[in-house]
Amino acid sequence: MKKVAFIHLAFLLSACLASSTSAPTSTVQAPRVIAVAENFYAPNPEDAGLNRTEIILTSVDLSDRTDLAPARVEIIFSGSMPSVCSEFRAQVNPPDEQHRIYVEAYSVADKIKCADVFQRFETSILLGVYSSGKYSVWVNEKFVGDFISH
Repeated sequence: MKKVAFIHLAFLLSACLASSTSAPTSTVQAPRVIAVAENFYAPNPEDAGLNRTEIILTSVDLSDRTDLAPARVEIIFSGSMPSVCSEFRAQVNPPDEQHRIYVEAYSVADKIKCADVFQRFETSILLGVYSSGKYSVWVNEKFVGDFISH
């Protein structure tokens, strides 16, 4: 009888020992900008006194810049602006939770009447360095492409 009681007590005590737990689940980190790129076409305070106008984009492409360290992505724009006085602007927003980077491309011009002659343009901007993940790029609410950041 003592042996049965001893075995029963051993089982009860073993139940109190730390049980194995499952491995912690990895949490997905929110996408973030590690290094912001210099954007010569970013909106600036002087734009407040200018008219914002839409542009016609004929082509928007992504290009890998492996010649840079770390490698980055460049957005290449080509299209037309509504007047010879127009200046190109591109607002690059931080990535959202779904790793989407939204870019607003438009033009600004002085309120003084300029000749309404379409001005063709081609330019590019570098994106910054982002945390690891697959990102999609949208320009003026249209999907352009995606890239993987390491």
